[in-house]
Amino acid sequence: MSMQGIKKGMSSSQWNRKMSNKRNPIIVPIQPIVYEIRLKGHLSHQWTEWFEGLTILLEEDGNTLLTGPVIDQSALHGLLKKVRDLGMPLLSVNRVKPSQADASIVKPVLGANNQEKSDS
Repeated sequence: MSMQGIKKGMSSSQWNRKMSNKRNPIIVPIQPIVYEIRLKGHLSHQWTEWFEGLTILLEEDGNTLLTGPVIDQSALHGLLKKVRDLGMPLLSVNRVKPSQADASIVKPVLGANNQEKSDS
């Protein structure tokens, strides 16, 4: 053993572990990703609890937009299974950019009576 690898009775492997330049990994909490899930047809509000944490927006074109944070891919697949179990056609699944996420979560729910009529 050389003097460079041994300090105060430590073997070279012990010295290398003690003096390693590796940083301790910092565990960063997972940030949920906001998704928009568009379904063909209107989903009644009785399903709000089943899709907990998601905003249900009834669109004027007859579709439903579910919007909200999803913690990971497993949770996203769970939501898609719920959509499948409803029997409603899935039109799209879109990841919302963080800058758009705040605006898209706060959309009001519009029903058929809240549509604006034109004078044509």
